[in-house]
Amino acid sequence: MNQASNKKLYVGSLPFSTTEEELHELFSSYGPIASVRIVTDKFTGMSKGFGFVEMENADDARKAVEGLNGKALNGRTLIVNDARPEQPRAPRTGGGGRDDRGGGFRGGDRPFRSRREH
Repeated sequence: MNQASNKKLYVGSLPFSTTEEELHELFSSYGPIASVRIVTDKFTGMSKGFGFVEMENADDARKAVEGLNGKALNGRTLIVNDARPEQPRAPRTGGGGRDDRGGGFRGGDRPFRSRREH
């Protein structure tokens, strides 16, 4: 592992049907688990195919990486490694479809005029 104190693991290439309980059971054979979270789509609630497992101590986390990385789970090969620290993201802006040229949704460089104005 990159850091001796890293206890949080990234688990990728999960079958979409995998539950947090199944992931907990899989990792618990390597030691006590602090938390398990499968990342889901905020609109559909469906799994995105990856998650995070936090072990209670770094030695158990290292053993889990060695034991589970590259192993098959329901026909998929797991990717298990150290979780990277969460990076702050820039705020998203909601464009709305308009631009500064006055063309509304049509684009163009002249303002929109109704048929009556022509």
